[in-house]
Amino acid sequence: MSAPMGNASELRQTPLNAVHRASGARLVDFAGWEMPVFYTGILDESRAVRTSVGLFDVSHMGRIWIAGKDAVAYLQRLTSNDVEALKPSEAQYSLLMNPSGGIIDDIIVYRETDSSFMVVINAGNAAKDIAWMRSHIADGSGSDLSEVTLEDRSEQTAMIAVQGPLAPELVAKITDNPELLELGRFQYAKGAIAGAEAIFCRTGYTGEDGFELIVPAENAVATWTLLVEGGAVACGLGARDALRIEAGYPLYGHEIDDTTTPVEAGLMWATSLEKSDFIGKAHVVEVKRSGPKRKLMGLVLKDRIIPRQGYTIYASDGVEIGSITSGIFSPTLNHSIALGYVSGSYAKRGGAVLIGIRDKQIPATIVPKKSLLTLSE
Repeated sequence: MSAPMGNASELRQTPLNAVHRASGARLVDFAGWEMPVFYTGILDESRAVRTSVGLFDVSHMGRIWIAGKDAVAYLQRLTSNDVEALKPSEAQYSLLMNPSGGIIDDIIVYRETDSSFMVVINAGNAAKDIAWMRSHIADGSGSDLSEVTLEDRSEQTAMIAVQGPLAPELVAKITDNPELLELGRFQYAKGAIAGAEAIFCRTGYTGEDGFELIVPAENAVATWTLLVEGGAVACGLGARDALRIEAGYPLYGHEIDDTTTPVEAGLMWATSLEKSDFIGKAHVVEVKRSGPKRKLMGLVLKDRIIPRQGYTIYASDGVEIGSITSGIFSPTLNHSIALGYVSGSYAKRGGAVLIGIRDKQIPATIVPKKSLLTLSE
């Protein structure tokens, strides 16, 4: 999930770093940030999110504001989903793609007004994403989208995810704002928490209900403390990774990258081919027409041995048909599961395969990635 620990003095720190240290969290290098991988343990923290409410510091993710008369046209050109379909206070999962249809990053676009948006990007891709986005604002290269501003407010803000079946009620109680419970998935509202302004986004990366809160950086500790005192369990990135694999969600650098198309990754639901031309569209249309050579699928093992990224997937006759992108021992199911790319003709629900793990070939069953939890019980 993370790179080896580097020199701590060289790593970036979120506004909650001192809280993590004081809580005894195990800190690691994640995409150049010093982040907690766990507090008490990945299994316990994951189960807390599935049964009650967990708390994650996700301040390492980038928060970019886009505004101006050309903001809609600009985002329609750069992103895969249909920005024009968004109403103010609504959000959508989307992709930044290169001309070859490869995924530069997966993002969430939030519409504030008719001409202003917030875009949340992945920590490890922040510099690349911002450079790509800036390069498509008029700079003499022929673009006519000149009335667009891009402001990186990542350092001025913090982001805290409150996730689990009890998360919405906890946030509504702490803020004394029951109207937050009326927000639908991928909607958001502005309000206050711990005495400061906040944005309450009904989004998350765990497969559970909850909010992602964006608060001023100087208010991060007060917000975190208030949520912990309200009963939220502090969780690290290890639990977040386990939960997102259970939910079948992709992680950049594992399931998606600059060479992966949304057709292969099962992300066409976030790709609007009906809207006018956008970067990467032509190639995506061609891959969809001809059919992808591989598909991202879920895999279920009735075993505790963990399939890691890069392990080979074989058909029952020993033919190599794919590779693992992510794998865990599932805290919820008590056996191992994985995500991986499987050759098109083999990528079918119920298919029996083998995974090469060290010197063994472990039996596994193919399931749709979005159904890992429900189909593997």
